[in-house]
Amino acid sequence: AVTSIIAGYIGMMVAVFSNARTAVSAKKDGEAGWVESFNTAFRAGGVMGYSLCALSLMILYLLCLAYRGIFTEAGKTDYTMLFECIAGYGLGGSAIAMFGRVGGGIFTKAADVGADLSGKVIGVGDGKKLDEDSPYNPAC
Repeated sequence: AVTSIIAGYIGMMVAVFSNARTAVSAKKDGEAGWVESFNTAFRAGGVMGYSLCALSLMILYLLCLAYRGIFTEAGKTDYTMLFECIAGYGLGGSAIAMFGRVGGGIFTKAADVGADLSGKVIGVGDGKKLDEDSPYNPAC
């Protein structure tokens, strides 16, 4: 849980700062704006990815050190039990990732319903209704 909190915090901080920098760089005229905004967004994604991978490796290393201290008796370490616990930690992370993927689908469906409602129920006035995929729909 602590790893997820730290990863989420790092990810959100990088995303907020990079979105602002990308928007500012996209204001430039012509192709320079496109190129610089793409490079800004791409580098921010790389920073976020590398930092989260480094965080996970650091946590895994610290967990191995902690388990080595727990499973060492009389100078002998039970590495089989240590790596079974580490494998369980990885299985838990995979299960959390799977549930996060399923949960992301649920949130995507909710956004899709919101776009449908804002276009068909609210409309644009004068009785005009928008398609959910219309570029004039504010939820798209």
